[in-house]
Amino acid sequence: MFKGLGGLGDMGKMMKAAQEMQGKMAEMQESLGSIMVVGESGAGMVKATATAKGELTALDIDPSIFNSDDKEVVEDLILAAIKDAQAKAQERSAEEMQKLTEGLGLPADMKLPF
Repeated sequence: MFKGLGGLGDMGKMMKAAQEMQGKMAEMQESLGSIMVVGESGAGMVKATATAKGELTALDIDPSIFNSDDKEVVEDLILAAIKDAQAKAQERSAEEMQKLTEGLGLPADMKLPF
Protein backbone atom coordinates (compact mmCIF):
# COMPACT_ATOMS: atom_id res chain seq x y z
CA MET A 1 0.00 0.00 0.00
CA PHE A 2 2.78 2.53 0.93
CA LYS A 3 5.61 1.03 -1.15
CA GLY A 4 6.03 4.18 -3.21
CA LEU A 5 6.70 6.33 -0.13
CA GLY A 6 10.13 4.88 0.71
CA GLY A 7 11.88 8.01 -0.56
CA LEU A 8 10.02 10.26 1.88
CA GLY A 9 12.17 9.03 4.77
CA ASP A 10 15.28 10.14 2.88
CA MET A 11 13.64 13.48 2.12
CA GLY A 12 12.94 13.91 5.84
CA LYS A 13 16.61 13.27 6.63
CA MET A 14 17.66 15.80 4.01
CA MET A 15 15.32 18.42 5.41
CA LYS A 16 16.59 17.81 8.93
CA ALA A 17 20.19 18.11 7.73
CA ALA A 18 19.35 21.33 5.88
CA GLN A 19 17.77 22.81 9.02
CA GLU A 20 20.80 21.80 11.06
CA MET A 21 23.11 23.44 8.54
CA GLN A 22 21.00 26.59 8.54
CA GLY A 23 21.21 26.77 12.33
CA LYS A 24 24.98 26.30 12.30
CA MET A 25 25.34 28.95 9.59
CA ALA A 26 23.39 31.42 11.74
CA GLU A 27 25.59 30.62 14.75
CA MET A 28 28.74 31.10 12.68
CA GLN A 29 27.52 34.42 11.26
CA GLU A 30 26.81 35.63 14.79
CA SER A 31 30.23 34.51 16.05
CA LEU A 32 31.98 36.37 13.21
CA GLY A 33 30.82 39.60 14.82
CA SER A 34 32.77 38.83 17.99
CA ILE A 35 36.00 37.60 16.33
CA MET A 36 38.49 40.48 16.07
CA VAL A 37 41.38 40.83 13.63
CA VAL A 38 44.04 43.55 13.55
CA GLY A 39 45.56 44.95 10.38
CA GLU A 40 48.80 46.92 10.50
CA SER A 41 50.90 49.22 8.38
CA GLY A 42 54.03 51.27 8.87
CA ALA A 43 55.66 48.58 11.02
CA GLY A 44 52.73 48.70 13.45
CA MET A 45 52.51 52.49 13.65
CA VAL A 46 48.94 52.31 12.35
CA LYS A 47 46.61 49.51 13.47
CA ALA A 48 43.04 48.91 12.37
CA THR A 49 40.82 46.50 14.30
CA ALA A 50 37.83 44.88 12.62
CA THR A 51 35.39 42.06 13.20
CA ALA A 52 35.64 38.94 11.05
CA LYS A 53 32.59 40.37 9.28
CA GLY A 54 34.83 43.22 8.12
CA GLU A 55 33.33 45.97 10.29
CA LEU A 56 35.98 48.45 11.40
CA THR A 57 35.83 48.86 15.19
CA ALA A 58 39.00 50.75 16.13
CA LEU A 59 41.92 52.66 14.70
CA ASP A 60 45.17 53.17 16.62
CA ILE A 61 47.70 55.66 15.29
CA ASP A 62 51.14 56.24 16.82
CA PRO A 63 51.34 60.02 17.45
CA SER A 64 54.93 60.15 16.18
CA ILE A 65 53.72 59.91 12.58
CA PHE A 66 51.81 63.20 12.74
CA ASN A 67 53.72 65.80 10.82
CA SER A 68 51.99 68.25 8.50
CA ASP A 69 54.56 67.54 5.78
CA ASP A 70 53.69 63.81 5.85
CA LYS A 71 49.90 64.11 5.57
CA GLU A 72 49.72 61.91 2.45
CA VAL A 73 51.97 59.28 4.01
CA VAL A 74 49.75 59.12 7.11
CA GLU A 75 46.63 58.80 4.96
CA ASP A 76 48.27 55.98 2.97
CA LEU A 77 49.26 54.19 6.18
CA ILE A 78 45.71 54.43 7.52
CA LEU A 79 44.23 53.06 4.31
CA ALA A 80 46.81 50.26 4.22
CA ALA A 81 46.00 49.25 7.81
CA ILE A 82 42.26 49.21 7.09
CA LYS A 83 42.76 47.15 3.93
CA ASP A 84 44.97 44.72 5.86
CA ALA A 85 42.29 44.34 8.55
CA GLN A 86 39.61 43.74 5.92
CA ALA A 87 41.74 41.12 4.17
CA LYS A 88 42.36 39.35 7.48
CA ALA A 89 38.63 39.50 8.24
CA GLN A 90 37.86 37.81 4.91
CA GLU A 91 40.48 35.14 5.57
CA ARG A 92 39.11 34.46 9.05
CA SER A 93 35.55 34.31 7.75
CA ALA A 94 36.63 31.79 5.09
CA GLU A 95 38.41 29.70 7.76
CA GLU A 96 35.28 29.64 9.92
CA MET A 97 33.14 28.67 6.91
CA GLN A 98 35.55 25.85 6.06
CA LYS A 99 35.32 24.54 9.63
CA LEU A 100 31.53 24.58 9.33
CA THR A 101 31.42 22.73 6.01
CA GLU A 102 33.91 20.12 7.21
CA GLY A 103 31.90 19.64 10.40
CA LEU A 104 28.80 18.94 8.33
CA GLY A 105 30.64 16.50 6.07
CA LEU A 106 30.40 18.80 3.06
CA PRO A 107 33.24 19.26 0.53
CA ALA A 108 35.79 21.80 1.79
CA ASP A 109 35.54 23.85 -1.40
CA MET A 110 31.75 24.11 -1.26
CA LYS A 111 30.66 27.73 -1.31
CA LEU A 112 28.06 28.69 1.33
CA PRO A 113 25.62 30.27 1.48
CA PHE A 114 24.36 28.88 -1.77
